[in-house]
Amino acid sequence: MIPIRDRIPTYRFPLVTIVLILINVAVFLWQMLVLGAGGERALQQAVLEYGVVPARVAREPGLATWLTFVTSMFMHGGVMHILGNMLYLWVFGNNIEDVMGRFWFTVFYFLTGFAASLAQVLSSWGSTVPGIGASGAIAGVLAAYLVFFPHARVDTLVIFGYFGRVISLPAVLVLGVWFLLQLFNGVLSLGVSSADGGTAWFAHIGGFVAGLILCLPWVSKARRISLAPLYRRY
Repeated sequence: MIPIRDRIPTYRFPLVTIVLILINVAVFLWQMLVLGAGGERALQQAVLEYGVVPARVAREPGLATWLTFVTSMFMHGGVMHILGNMLYLWVFGNNIEDVMGRFWFTVFYFLTGFAASLAQVLSSWGSTVPGIGASGAIAGVLAAYLVFFPHARVDTLVIFGYFGRVISLPAVLVLGVWFLLQLFNGVLSLGVSSADGGTAWFAHIGGFVAGLILCLPWVSKARRISLAPLYRRY
């Protein structure tokens, strides 16, 4: 299931969401055009330097290492990786920014991203595989949306074999299924070697759980927004 848009109107320009998307895209272009021009080795070295490496956290827990918890959030492993993350951030992030306000949404985003990386580090302690991507922070955004707007309708592309159809589904179904898939795959990944990389399932789980907790102060405000007349905005 691929979410395309939701039905909750926003009442302010989603500046932070757009800036985050632009930074992610700019960093990805830097990876592909500048680092990629230096060859695969230069790209791998950058991922190793700016990504979160569990073994480095265990061995060198200094400021430079903790800063990778931030830098890793703006790097991606390929076109589909960044397209998927930015799509989810755009569809759901603008509404969370609307509820929390720009400052607290920014704080929330980075805290859930930090929690996501920490969860992945703890689940793969000692691993030398770097973790990159915004999906941990975005998982926190999805959790907040699930809490704030569980009955919102999300236009979702559902693939049936070679065919696809856009169906309006409740957010609780779209995001609930998403989280259950992360949890299922995370459990399956336990004890499996990750030497060749792959998906950081526990980063998704950690970011989502952090989002569930950190969004609680805004629940009542979100309820007021979700019950507001939809004809305010055209």
